[in-house]
Amino acid sequence: MPSPREASPELETALKETASGIKVTIETMLPKTDTPDNLLVEAMRYATLEGGKRIRPFLVCESAKLFGVDHIRAKRVAAALEFVHCYSLVHDDLPAMDDADLRRGIPSVHKKYDEATAILAGDALLTLAFEVLAEHETHEDPHVRCELTSLLAKAAGMNGMVGGQMLDLIGEKENFDVGQISRLQRMKTGMLMSFACEAGAILGKATEVQRKALRNYAFDLGLAFQVTDDILDVEGDPAVTGKEQGKDAREGKSTFVSTMGHEQAKMRAEMLVHQAIRHLHVFDNRAAMLKAFALYVLERRA
Repeated sequence: MPSPREASPELETALKETASGIKVTIETMLPKTDTPDNLLVEAMRYATLEGGKRIRPFLVCESAKLFGVDHIRAKRVAAALEFVHCYSLVHDDLPAMDDADLRRGIPSVHKKYDEATAILAGDALLTLAFEVLAEHETHEDPHVRCELTSLLAKAAGMNGMVGGQMLDLIGEKENFDVGQISRLQRMKTGMLMSFACEAGAILGKATEVQRKALRNYAFDLGLAFQVTDDILDVEGDPAVTGKEQGKDAREGKSTFVSTMGHEQAKMRAEMLVHQAIRHLHVFDNRAAMLKAFALYVLERRA
């Protein structure tokens, strides 16, 4: 198995290429206007174009490559997913939620503009995501478009990301055990990652065995990603992460680190990453970039 450092040069190139392509796609979908509501578009562009690792779009595009999906279609679905992800960040940063002044090292949307504009920008990004998925350009088969729309709605809704955020708020007042934290993060983080990986399979009309392999990979990867996120909250450099250090502890949040301890959390992340990689065996060497990304999760600093 290659080490993270051996895989990182190719992975870094692939991540940069995806980020560049998705930025162009988003800019096309969110053109500047000279109408009175331009402030809303400006805030949406600020929320989606200013930085970000584009991890979820990367997973969409890489999973789509496994099935020979047209790259334009893959990027449209990737952009739709990024709209949902960015909307969630805009709303999470609000004073009523995480009350974060910074996002990706720059002022969060409600600090750059105001709270009302931030709420509307998030709302508009969420609805735009489903507009994109429903359009013929995303796929000529209406069944594929319907399945993508339904799966993203489930991943983002009360049994997915939003439900996980609710549990996250409850976790600030109650002490969660590892099982409860895992469920929280599977909903809050894992469901969107699962959509990212399965979306390419849906576009390519893959078999159920292939879809299940990607779902399982994504869930283990999502948990590993969150464990390393919790570790970075403790030991990360704010200049690199773009986030305040120790914020989870100050807010009394239940995290993998607070529950398991620092070293046990690191061991958990490593176990999840290698478990995620094993799910990809059905694709042989074609999933090399997805394997490399899983290894990168253990080494990331932001």
